[in-house]
Amino acid sequence: MVLRHQFVRRRPNSCLHNGLVAHFEIDADIRKAWTPPARWYTDPAAYEDSKDRIFARSWQWIGDNSSLKSPGSVQPFTLLEGCLDEPLVLTRDTKDQLHCLSNVCTHRGNLVVEGAGVERASLRCRYHGRKFGLDGAFQSMPEFEGCEGFPCAKDDLASTELKSWGNMLFTSIQPADSFENWFEPMLSRVGWLPIKEFVHDPARGREYLVRGHWALYCDNYLEGFHIPYIHPALNAALDYSQYEVERFRYGTLQLGIGKDGEDCFELPPGSPDLGRNVSAYYFWFFPNLMFNFYPWGLSVNVVRPIAPDLTKVTFIPYVWRPDRLGQGAGGDLDRVEREDEAIVELVQKGLRSRLYDRGRYSPTREDGTHHFHRLIAEFLG
Repeated sequence: MVLRHQFVRRRPNSCLHNGLVAHFEIDADIRKAWTPPARWYTDPAAYEDSKDRIFARSWQWIGDNSSLKSPGSVQPFTLLEGCLDEPLVLTRDTKDQLHCLSNVCTHRGNLVVEGAGVERASLRCRYHGRKFGLDGAFQSMPEFEGCEGFPCAKDDLASTELKSWGNMLFTSIQPADSFENWFEPMLSRVGWLPIKEFVHDPARGREYLVRGHWALYCDNYLEGFHIPYIHPALNAALDYSQYEVERFRYGTLQLGIGKDGEDCFELPPGSPDLGRNVSAYYFWFFPNLMFNFYPWGLSVNVVRPIAPDLTKVTFIPYVWRPDRLGQGAGGDLDRVEREDEAIVELVQKGLRSRLYDRGRYSPTREDGTHHFHRLIAEFLG
């Protein structure tokens, strides 16, 4: 079976540009499959197409609920700034319920909430005074006497589904599947960890600008094939011969087995990994979220597309065991990131070559990357 998506390079007015049509085809059999065409990683129209077809339909990490502890709290944010650029606002109402709402007034499109705050009973657009409850329900509007069929459901602020795991919050504009189906493999595999005890540590967070396509960054993350060649320190900590990849419906797990003497998890009875020296659980979920669990805690990595050749990668650390920071596979994440960044940027340059089109997969080492490309083809189609 081949998953296929046809994408067209277009001018801004949607006319065909030089009649260029490329085919995104990924064979289900990795032994026969070819990688995506190079032009998919450089074509502006293909990049724009992915925003609604891929990112708007996926689940996204949106923050931590620590900033919304008290009823009346509001926190505006932009979902995937630089890509979806969707203005949203988190609220905690007087019944202590969290909501994720559109931050766009249903009157004339003004942004309703301009800054974080607490002790609010309602949301008020300062353009013309329209008011909403903290649950998004329309409350009042001056000078609208005589307007027929008003108010109606469309006068409420639209909402998006909001889910939490520990203190982490997630939403999706138009999810292709439920949060539970999307993340269940991670929730069940490491559910024994006391996630609510993991503390967000912004001081340890990092942001990186990578001069490459967002999918190239994920391509690289999804295979351990490059570890012996690109990451000498990480390779010294992990047993490459035992590196494993497991595929899920919307993601993968790369299991990092530590060499003797390296810092590893103390696994509970009943864990499918009991008896193994697990140094890292590297979970990836389509299209752009990584959850890297180490004995010290968790690094959430969010890959944010900015342009066809520019990506922002944010590391969000949650510390569980501070005494184990700086050890093992998760000991120097900044170094690993910079090594990855350098190679991804070289690949982006290489894909502009007139002499390269597509490559092949290693059946034993690039299963995760192949699965990612199959998902892209599915969502584009």
